[in-house]
Amino acid sequence: MEIFKSTESEVRVYSRSFPVIFNRAKNAHLFTEDGTPYLDFLAGAGSLNYGHNNDILKKALLEYIENDGVSQGLDMFTTAKHDFMETYRKYILEPRGLDYKMQFTGPTGTNCVEAALKLARKVKGRDTIISFTNGFHGVSLGAVATTGNKHHRGGAGVTLGGVNFMPYCNYLGEHVDTIEAMDKMLVDGSSGIETPAAVIAEAVQGEGGLNVATAEWLQKLEKVCRKHDMLLIIDDIQAGNGRTGQFFSFEQAGIKPDMVTVSKSLSGYGLPMALVLFHRDLDAWAPGEHNGTFRGNNMAFVTARAAIETYWKDESFANEVKQKSEILGTKLQAICDQYGAENFQRKGRGMMQGIACRDGELADDISKQAFKKGLIIETAGPDDEVVKCLMPLTISEEDLTKGLDLLTESVADVMKDDMSQAS
Repeated sequence: MEIFKSTESEVRVYSRSFPVIFNRAKNAHLFTEDGTPYLDFLAGAGSLNYGHNNDILKKALLEYIENDGVSQGLDMFTTAKHDFMETYRKYILEPRGLDYKMQFTGPTGTNCVEAALKLARKVKGRDTIISFTNGFHGVSLGAVATTGNKHHRGGAGVTLGGVNFMPYCNYLGEHVDTIEAMDKMLVDGSSGIETPAAVIAEAVQGEGGLNVATAEWLQKLEKVCRKHDMLLIIDDIQAGNGRTGQFFSFEQAGIKPDMVTVSKSLSGYGLPMALVLFHRDLDAWAPGEHNGTFRGNNMAFVTARAAIETYWKDESFANEVKQKSEILGTKLQAICDQYGAENFQRKGRGMMQGIACRDGELADDISKQAFKKGLIIETAGPDDEVVKCLMPLTISEEDLTKGLDLLTESVADVMKDDMSQAS
C-alpha cells in the first residue's frame, strides 16, 4: 500500500472506499492478491457491462494481437475499424432507424462530450448550451461547465461559462412541467436566456443520483429543441450500451437525438473508446479540427465488434437484462418498504438502480459495511446519498441475488446501529 499512499495523487477516489489490492477479475468478481473474492456492483463505473475478462471478447482480442493487428491507427483506415463500423451500423443503428455519422474522438467520455459541444456551437453559430440540474458530463473544462455538481465544478480553477442550467425532470416535483417552463424562458425576451446551440441531457442521470427522465419529458424536450432550432444531445455514456435494458437509454421514448455521446462500455472490455453519433447534415468539421492521438484504439474496435455481434444481434440479451432488472428492482423495493420512505427510496431504471438514503452519511455507512461483507458498491448523487448498483449485465442470477442479499444485510446492520444510537 505504501507506494500508492506516498506517490499517487490525492485525487484518487475509489481506492479510498475499497482499500485493498486487486490482481484478478472475472465477470462479476474481483479478487485480491490473497485470493479474497468480492462481488463487483461497480463494474468500472459502468464501463464493464459485459463483465471482467469476458471470454468471447478476450478470445477476439487475443487472436487480433497474435496476428499482429494494428493497435494504434490514429484515424487511418484499418480492417478493425471497418469491421466495427459495419457491425455497429448493421445491428445498432439501422434497426433503430438511426442514420448517424460516426466521429471517433479521444478515448474518454468527456472527450466525446467536448466534441459534441464544439460541433453544436460551430453548426449553429451560437455560444451557449442548456444543461440540467444534477447532470454529469465529464470534468474537462467544456464538459464540466455542463456538469451541475459543485464538487466537480470546483476543480476547474477558472470561471465556467457558456451554459445555462434548467431543472431536470421532476426536479421541482412530479406536478411541475419543467420543459414547459424552459420553453417559456426561451420565448420570453426578458428571461435572460438566449437561444442556445444545443441542449445536453441524460435519459438517466448516473452520477447525479439515478434520476430518471420520463418518456413524456424526453419527447417534450425533443419538440422544444425542434421549435427553437436547438440541437438535442443525449449523453448515453453511462446509461447506454444496454444498461437500461435497451441498447440506447432513450429508445423507450421513441426520440431521435441530433447527437449521441457514447463511451464506457462501448468497447465491451474496459478498453478506452469514445464515439459521437450525429446526423449527416451536422458534419461541419474541417479535417483535424477535433482530433486526438488515441482515437484509433483498434483493439477496442475489435472487442466492441465482438460485443455487438454476441449480445445485440437479436432481443435475447436485452430480455435477460430486463429480467435481471426486475429482480434488482424487487430486492431494492423490499429494502425501502422495510425501513420506510423517510429512510430509503428506490431510484433508477433497468440495471442502473439504487436506493436513495436519507443522507450521504447513511449511504456511506452502507457502502462500507457492504465492502466488509465482500460487496463493492459505490454511492452517487449531489450528496453521495444514493447507493448505486452497476453490476455487469452478464452477472448470473445467482450472483445477482447473492450480492443483493449482501446489500440487504448491510442495510440491516447499519439501520440496527442507527436505531440503537437514536434510542
